[in-house]
Amino acid sequence: MSTVETLKRQRHPEKAKNPPNPVLRKPTWIRVKAPTSAAYGETKRLMREHNLHTVCEEAACPNIGECWSHKHATVMILGNICTRACAFCNVATGKPSAVDPMEPANLAISVAEMGMRHLIITSVDRDDLGDGGADQFVKCIQHIRETSPETTIEVLTPDFRNKDGALELVIAAGPDVFNHNLETVARLYPTIRPGARYFHSLKLLDRAKKLDTNVFTKSGIMMGLGEERDEVLQVMDDLRSANVDFLTIGQYLAPTPRHAPIKRFVTPDEFDELKAIGEAKGFLLVASSPLTRSSYHADSDFAALRDARRTKLAGD
Repeated sequence: MSTVETLKRQRHPEKAKNPPNPVLRKPTWIRVKAPTSAAYGETKRLMREHNLHTVCEEAACPNIGECWSHKHATVMILGNICTRACAFCNVATGKPSAVDPMEPANLAISVAEMGMRHLIITSVDRDDLGDGGADQFVKCIQHIRETSPETTIEVLTPDFRNKDGALELVIAAGPDVFNHNLETVARLYPTIRPGARYFHSLKLLDRAKKLDTNVFTKSGIMMGLGEERDEVLQVMDDLRSANVDFLTIGQYLAPTPRHAPIKRFVTPDEFDELKAIGEAKGFLLVASSPLTRSSYHADSDFAALRDARRTKLAGD
């Protein structure tokens, strides 16, 4: 076995047993240019200098060049080793390292140096921690509020399953947006997101809104994993029942041939149609396109969310 193959098996031991899946050719609308800008290099330098991880890198996001060129990054706290093994995710699975006590301060310094207007904080799943990592989210929010009070903060959290009080801690810290992705339709959870439960994630979003009616709630799904149209519409209805404000819909891209295969590439026209349906169902905002991700254009989307809420309240 080659050294490269050995390293791949160490990084994703649970996926190494699976044979590679056939790769569909990417259509023209999903292709992106390699990052080359000076701002991209500066963002990368700051992440390394302050020992920070980003989901942009760990999840092999196709938008990293565009986002980092605008000094917009999604920081992944609590390390880069996840305790779960979702079939779509490129983050390594294994035994995580100890929580870094300097991480909240380092993150706050980076946010201030970059002059970020809107920040997304996400994390790996930390089922090994008693609070699922909730306290680290709280500390990060507090440090950023102290050093960059004008920066709006969005948290993209794990489901905190079986961690009583974890959600309450995060909401009490006062994020501007609470985001938790459903990722896919209920039927596909056993194969795509086996460590999670669809209705638990829905309940988490519903509870977040009830704990703080002013916080914007947000969730997202991926297309191309084998979902049916009526299942996608059911997800929309379920999220609206939980009073979720903002829905993102994007194309699933398999990080490697050993991850869940892409069943199909959804056309831009179909994404536009889903956007129109979501808006008709009552979401304040729907972002739907092949390259849409939770963090894509999040700063401008947050401004649009606030405007949509003001318009709705004025109409009521």
